[in-house]
Amino acid sequence: MGAHEEQDVARQRFDVADAAPLLLDARGVVTSWTRDAERLLAYPASAVVGREASVLLSDEDARRLPELAERCRADGGWAGLLTARRGDGRPVRVMVRITSALEPTGPSRWLVLLSEMAGAPGWDMSRPVLEQMVAQSPVGIAIVDTDLRFVWSNDALAKFGGGSPRQRLGLRLADVQPGIDTEGIEAQMRRVLATGEPVVGYEHVGQVRSAPLRETAHVLSFSRLDDDQGHPMGVYYTVVDITERHRARQRLALLDRAGEYIGRTLDIQRTAQELADVAVPALADYVTVDLLDSVLRGAELAAGPPSETDQVPLRRAGHQSVNENVPEAVVGIGNVAAYRPDSPPLRALTTGRPWCEERLDPLAAEWATDIPGGRRATFLELGLHSVMIVPIRAGGVTLGVTTFFRRHRQEPFDEGDLNLAEDLVSRAAVCVDNARRYTRERDAALVLQRSLLPHRLPEQDAVEVSACYRPADELTGLGGDWYDLIPLSGARVALVVGEVPGHGINAAAAMGRLRTAVRTLAALDLPPEEVLGHLDDLVARSAREEGVVPDAEGAVGADSSQPVGSGCVYVVYDPVDGQCTMAAAGHPAPAVVLPDGTVAFVDLPQGPPLGVGGLPFESVELALAEGSTLALHTDGLLARGEEWALDADRDRLRRALEQSAASLDLRCRAVVDALVPARPYDDVALLMARTRLLGTEQVADWDLPPDPAVVADARKGAARQLTDWGLEEFAFTTELVVSELVTNAIRHAVGPIRLRLIRERNLICEVFDGGATAPHLRHPRTTDEGGRGLLLVSQFAQRWGTRFVPEGKIIWAEQFLADSPD
Repeated sequence: MGAHEEQDVARQRFDVADAAPLLLDARGVVTSWTRDAERLLAYPASAVVGREASVLLSDEDARRLPELAERCRADGGWAGLLTARRGDGRPVRVMVRITSALEPTGPSRWLVLLSEMAGAPGWDMSRPVLEQMVAQSPVGIAIVDTDLRFVWSNDALAKFGGGSPRQRLGLRLADVQPGIDTEGIEAQMRRVLATGEPVVGYEHVGQVRSAPLRETAHVLSFSRLDDDQGHPMGVYYTVVDITERHRARQRLALLDRAGEYIGRTLDIQRTAQELADVAVPALADYVTVDLLDSVLRGAELAAGPPSETDQVPLRRAGHQSVNENVPEAVVGIGNVAAYRPDSPPLRALTTGRPWCEERLDPLAAEWATDIPGGRRATFLELGLHSVMIVPIRAGGVTLGVTTFFRRHRQEPFDEGDLNLAEDLVSRAAVCVDNARRYTRERDAALVLQRSLLPHRLPEQDAVEVSACYRPADELTGLGGDWYDLIPLSGARVALVVGEVPGHGINAAAAMGRLRTAVRTLAALDLPPEEVLGHLDDLVARSAREEGVVPDAEGAVGADSSQPVGSGCVYVVYDPVDGQCTMAAAGHPAPAVVLPDGTVAFVDLPQGPPLGVGGLPFESVELALAEGSTLALHTDGLLARGEEWALDADRDRLRRALEQSAASLDLRCRAVVDALVPARPYDDVALLMARTRLLGTEQVADWDLPPDPAVVADARKGAARQLTDWGLEEFAFTTELVVSELVTNAIRHAVGPIRLRLIRERNLICEVFDGGATAPHLRHPRTTDEGGRGLLLVSQFAQRWGTRFVPEGKIIWAEQFLADSPD
């Protein structure tokens, strides 16, 4: 090292010999300037002597001089850092020490010592100052020799127990703190002695002598001490109590785990068990969760805790213990947990306030009563010594209580534990309440679902029907698929199967709206393609009004109750001639099982899903032999429902439909069981309809010329037909209906006229004409000579209406042959 470098190193030490001195008079004027001062600040003596010292300082520090002068006069001196201004204009940070330089015969003067701080770590401190710092430090500090025996420690270390600094001398850590992991800590010390590398932030959790029943946490740092030759002398280490930080971390970890594991399902009892599982063993050794019986049933609760006079039956919803099989439990899961009226659990339940007992009376009996098997035990026998009871509250409603016990861990519950328990139970309470609300909503939704789907299909003579419905969401039992059979005029029926995107209550609500719209449109007796067209307009308009915009494939989001993108197939079957007309909107075509068992699929043009828009809907018409079976289904019946797998899916469906069964109901269920997995990916609806034909003896028709004279012949022909059918009691009203409908057709319509009577469950009278205008029921005045025809028909027939066919229209009227219609 060169001489210049040695001077630089020496200059970093704050000794008088290395400082640049100068003298000031009582007014702060420079009276003496040394060569060291000139070297440090780059001013010659001629430029400084006789001037105030403020010219040597920065503007900010120059303004401090009056204050510093007062402190010097009061304290006899001052030491600190100032910024000086060198002669070349460069600022320099200096350490300044000012002491009084009194002379017996002369005026008072001040000795100023300046030392440049560039590169210096700070003040050089004497040993007494350093010893004062470490001895009075709030951080525990100790030094051990190479044998890891104490040679020095400060008073702060004594607060952890193990004796005073003098009592520790010559002892090992295991001698003074037997409750901690001394082997692990001494291993760190040996590592530092061997490598010389410090260890910083070593965390330790254990029980120190100052708190033998309480788990405490500390962070330790170790550094090696070497002598002048670089040989290890021992280890210097510090200890900081981080128990509160450690417990805060544990608390956050427990709450994070609670957020991850509690409420993973919407099952109330499982959620309660998850609360108990999370709390053991992190917070307690034994935990019980008791919920109001009404909560487990999903009932609506009144705000606030129940009163002491209320009947508040609690039921054990969950419990957990550090011991296998929960031997502390005297009440089983699902059983009633009856407590004495004055017991702490009921007090916590009725007051809504938590309760904590650091030390239980060991001879006190369990609080429960009416224990199955008559089991009785004291807290001493159960090994329980500390308890917390926290009400389970959410949204201002009390749902139950959670009880935390300590058994193996000797540390009693404290206020911090109670706060943690309240936070934990509060989080779990939200999940329990969500599960309760879900249970209530699910029950309501199931009622909705049952009200939307037909309880039984109406009796009629056109088809024999069977249906099977299986939702994908077994938990809720809700879905968007539906089926329906709607009786139409002329003994015909409409068969409908449809599906709404999504699952759950929104899909069920959308399905209900769609099913209602289909039944309303069916009452207009429109052809299938027109029904779907009106339905498509209705869905699209409703979506626009609610601001729902479907994507390119018609999807509107899982949480929408709009039926946009829904599929539907609408089939009309006429049992008089066996004709079947159908149309589809984004829905699989029906399969037909012929009387000989052969399965075919209808070549049905596919229209776009409802509400999406696109090409108009088309229908197909085919004749079905009596005994043919139509199978209408949603795409959930197929394995994938994808276009590329259509042939394979149809082959599977064909094989299932070819299997025979004793009844149509068994056959329908067997098809679903064969094709639908145990956990279906989509809702499934299957409607099977075996066709029937009305016999020739059930239908009579006449072609009539458009001549008013033919009305009398039509009445007579209808009367004779009713006599043949044994329905003479309906002759009068039928003659009246026939007379009015035929007269109306002759008077207002054009083209041929045809009268038809159909006898099935009801007596149906139909009059066909070539007109394209619908008749209107009028209420004529008493002086009017006409206009009463349809009014009379509406009075004598139970139902009447008009349906349009390609060649014209049919006006029909029905009379019930029984007391009430099916």
